[in-house]
Amino acid sequence: QVQLIESGGGLAHPGGSLRLSCAASGRPFGNTVIGWYRQASGKGREVVATIAWSGRTFYYAAAVGGRFSISADDAKTTMYLQMDNLKPEETATYYCNEGGQFGIWGRGTQVTVSS
Repeated sequence: QVQLIESGGGLAHPGGSLRLSCAASGRPFGNTVIGWYRQASGKGREVVATIAWSGRTFYYAAAVGGRFSISADDAKTTMYLQMDNLKPEETATYYCNEGGQFGIWGRGTQVTVSS
């Protein structure tokens, strides 16, 4: 069973950047959709960005397009989320996921955007 371990969260100023990492422990990511989700306090979890290995298809939520970039290494052991020009409303816990809603989730990493 794979475990997903996020890192890289922290405090960023508005307009700043952070890079999140998600390490797959136990086996590489499966040949499915992997991605990043976030959940702000008092709100539901929402998709941020995903990669579908089949066809190497990328998806970005409209709110982050052009500012965030999702990637993964060729060994399929680590996934990244580069976040630029961060906004205060993007303060949330960010989760790594394999396989969608009913798949495997990491425990999350907190991102706080504040001046």
